[in-house]
Amino acid sequence: MMRAARLMLSAALLLSSAAQAVESPIAADQRRSVEQTFLTYPEWFLVHSPAEYARFVKDHPSHEIPFLGHTGQIWSSYASVTREQLRAGYPANGGYHVMICVIAGSTSLEYGLRSMYENTLGRVSWGLSSGKLTAEDKYGAAVAQDYVDFIRKEPWYLYNFSSKLGKLWTDTPWWGPDILRKWERRYALTTEYLIKAVYGKLIELATRAAYDEALLTTQVVADRAPSPSDGVKVIRTLPDGRLVLELPRYYDFRLAATRLAKQGVKLVDIAGNDSVILVTVIADMAERVPPGSRLLFEQPILTETGRKRMAIVLPVADLSGFLATADGKHIAVEHVYDY
Repeated sequence: MMRAARLMLSAALLLSSAAQAVESPIAADQRRSVEQTFLTYPEWFLVHSPAEYARFVKDHPSHEIPFLGHTGQIWSSYASVTREQLRAGYPANGGYHVMICVIAGSTSLEYGLRSMYENTLGRVSWGLSSGKLTAEDKYGAAVAQDYVDFIRKEPWYLYNFSSKLGKLWTDTPWWGPDILRKWERRYALTTEYLIKAVYGKLIELATRAAYDEALLTTQVVADRAPSPSDGVKVIRTLPDGRLVLELPRYYDFRLAATRLAKQGVKLVDIAGNDSVILVTVIADMAERVPPGSRLLFEQPILTETGRKRMAIVLPVADLSGFLATADGKHIAVEHVYDY
């Protein structure tokens, strides 16, 4: 009897989901299943980690970066989002898992090799120097920040490492103080940019062959009309007065959604989903989980003593209110994982 009831309930839920999919105001090619808000985190950690690196090496030698600690954080966060996916019974999305394992595996290899190099030749060249960053150190830091600014909006493999390699040799002086450190850095950066230029081109070819081109926009449903805003486009007005909007995707999604939230506009559906969404915030170690959210995991910021990243789960309907008020002295919203 109970088994029959469960079967009837499952059938009803399936019919309800199908009806919602048919009636969804979001365009079919813009809908993304809810598990992607979790599975995109490991991808975005490979933006957060380089961003942390870029901030740090502006003032510090690169051998002080905890590459192996970042490797551990990639895999522990992947384990956390996978457990959430299994716990909630979200779709398996095997293809996405394969992609995550490829990028996390290649990053683990890269970070392992860089850790080994930086803590041998890199540390020696720094120890034999005057303790000041060379022109090559500064160039590498500037490229690191430029790379982060790029991958917040575009796939990493489209970054022009070849151009940066050329400018390393034309824009930095060949001779000067700490000559041993200068040429060791020149060798390290040349090797890095050359390998990434070749590997990036291979990944680009493979990605274009295996996947459709990624959408650069996200459709949402808002409860009211927004004020004119850069990057936000009104698609249509629904019969109940709500509106379908088009927002930029990736890094700019948080910025656009926050501007709307501060206008009092509430998002009630994102990419065809009105259940939950993953958000990360950077906070002091003493900070607790923001009210109304659930902690999925937290990790220390390894280059910033006393700071941590919290990955929290929010109802989609609560996202706008959270974005409107979250940023403060001890907490800052880092990213909204827009499926």
